[in-house]
Amino acid sequence: MSAHGYDEGHTVAGWAGTAVAAVGAAVIGLGVCGWTPGMAVGAAVVAAAGVLTWALHLAGWGKGPGSRPKAYWPMGARDHTARGGHAECLGCRMAGRRPAATAAAVAATATAAAAAAEGPR
Repeated sequence: MSAHGYDEGHTVAGWAGTAVAAVGAAVIGLGVCGWTPGMAVGAAVVAAAGVLTWALHLAGWGKGPGSRPKAYWPMGARDHTARGGHAECLGCRMAGRRPAATAAAVAATATAAAAAAEGPR
């Protein structure tokens, strides 16, 4: 368990993406210093870091927005609920993953649709 009383958000996806992005930034720095292909290669590595982080998040090695249960705080904890999508998560929405709608959300949507069908009063 974590020695801290709060979730710092450390995940495999976060660390891997940060490491690859740091390498990409270093290569861009070489491009600034005069290595001609450095800017393009570095930009491609930074873009690959984004794709890597997203793929690891979707595989369950990242975290969704908000706080996690204490059991998921350690670095190597895998999120087995990621396959269904995280609520309010842009990465999950981009992948077409949306969490199952709750009964309350379905009822609210049905009520709103019925009110819209009636029109203004």
